[in-house]
Amino acid sequence: MKILRKFVLILATLTMGGALTGCTAFTSFSEVEALNEAQAVGSPFTQALVNEYRAYSNSELSDMFDYPDALHFARKGLAAASGEIVLPEPVSDWNLDDTDAQELSAARGRLINAFDLGARETHPERAATTQVKFDCWIEGQEENWHDSGVVACKDNFMALMSELEDDLQPRATDIVELIGNFGVDPSQPLEAENAMYLVFFDWDKNGLTSSALNVLDAVAGEVSQNPPASVNVVGHTDTSGAATYNKRLAFRRANAVKDALVERGVPADIVMVDAMGENELLVSTNDDVREPANRRVNISFN
Repeated sequence: MKILRKFVLILATLTMGGALTGCTAFTSFSEVEALNEAQAVGSPFTQALVNEYRAYSNSELSDMFDYPDALHFARKGLAAASGEIVLPEPVSDWNLDDTDAQELSAARGRLINAFDLGARETHPERAATTQVKFDCWIEGQEENWHDSGVVACKDNFMALMSELEDDLQPRATDIVELIGNFGVDPSQPLEAENAMYLVFFDWDKNGLTSSALNVLDAVAGEVSQNPPASVNVVGHTDTSGAATYNKRLAFRRANAVKDALVERGVPADIVMVDAMGENELLVSTNDDVREPANRRVNISFN
């Protein structure tokens, strides 16, 4: 990074034989060497991150002769090797013009959001590669690379980021298959009492997304055309976090759905709210797993 490079330059000029010292300022690359020998522990994500930072720091050292950044990314790899969660580079740490900073801030926000949605747990290797491609992009952007290197890092990041975001969203075909677990044949027309709507949520959130609001518009339309005796709204969570917390979160999600339905004209007195927390998973998982399909509210009619 620019600050470290300036420090090295000043150090070189203040020592005897300035030019010679400038060439030999980095005679030891102990962090890179240590990373090459490190045995990673921790989660599948942190272990995958070690491999990515190992390859990147060695490339910076051997191919780019960028000694400060080679050491910087080797240190990130060593932290990951100890099991520590290492974040993508903060945009404010790099010397970027406003346009580049805005673009990279938006990209980093997408990546952090994917991490919050469980990408580290569900797609550890892809998530790790995406993070290091972001770091490669921001490092190259600061240095004003105009060759294929920075373009490749950016393009690879964008492609991997899109794949992560797609995989973190429950697909329509998956949901049809999962609904079959409730004893409903998705190939047959639904009776009113068998109708089921699913509203999905971001991790640890009870806010309604635009997709969720579209579902609730459809529910309100169905209630208006064929008024049921009751509308059952049941909140669910995935298994990440404590069970008691998840029960409360499930209630918040269910009440958010009820409020939105009432705003759309559904009579409040027919909306029955309940919460299952991390019980009755749509997708069976182990404990402490962020599974997007389990973060939902089920809506059915009686």
